[in-house]
Amino acid sequence: MSQNHIKLGICNEIFKGWEIEEVFRFIAELGYDGLEIAPYTLADSVLDISSEERKAIVTSAAKFGVEVIGTHWLLVTPPGLSLSTPDGAVRKKSSRYLSSLVEFTGDIGGSLMVLGSPKQRSIGKDQDRDSVEQYMREVLEEPLSIAEERGVFICLEPLSRAETNFINTAEEACAFIARVSHPYLRLILDVKAMSDESLPIPEIFRNSRDYLLHVHANDKNLRGPGSGSVDFQPIISVLREINYSGYLSVEVFDFEEGPEAIARNARNYLKQVYR
Repeated sequence: MSQNHIKLGICNEIFKGWEIEEVFRFIAELGYDGLEIAPYTLADSVLDISSEERKAIVTSAAKFGVEVIGTHWLLVTPPGLSLSTPDGAVRKKSSRYLSSLVEFTGDIGGSLMVLGSPKQRSIGKDQDRDSVEQYMREVLEEPLSIAEERGVFICLEPLSRAETNFINTAEEACAFIARVSHPYLRLILDVKAMSDESLPIPEIFRNSRDYLLHVHANDKNLRGPGSGSVDFQPIISVLREINYSGYLSVEVFDFEEGPEAIARNARNYLKQVYR
């Protein structure tokens, strides 16, 4: 998948119960280039992941020739975090925790963080959109400063209306990123979430090219690419057209097939359409 500079990754939460070294070994055998890590799979708080554990991730990745892409599912745990709350103390706590996630991502060799966190960014009762945006910008200020120091990009993820009521389209995400105007705030696009938009997926990619850094590959049925109605051939074509050189990172939400089948089927499908 390294041809034309598009690389293939996969997210680690599908491998529930596996040792991280075993995940690296398995995906390397399948031909994946990188692994994206959800910190909650390692500990309830990233602060509880020791320096030795962080070094072990770096060692395992190097051992099997797999890149650590970065982190995602950032605010699942610990409880009580929010980007949009009017409570200043909670926002400050959340900002500090995001900063710790930046440090963790850098420590394990990752270069990006996927900021989805739909529940933690939603507009609450009696709140308005402008206030929530200002709160979110406030929370991101310190983490972005540290991200620049560590060379880690924070990637904002537009999500469907079923998941959140704030930043549902790529256009909204790009506008937010433009207003913040920080070199380490970029865009991640998720195919499942893009399927909720009115524009065709290739057009969304084309319109977002100036901000795009990362892509999650999945289907609107919550399974892997190739499992449903989303045709990835036009997606691959437009990514080539816009000279995208990042990852297609497989992220699924329905684990029924089992980790081996999910990883293998997604790899085989993407390899086929990539030709």
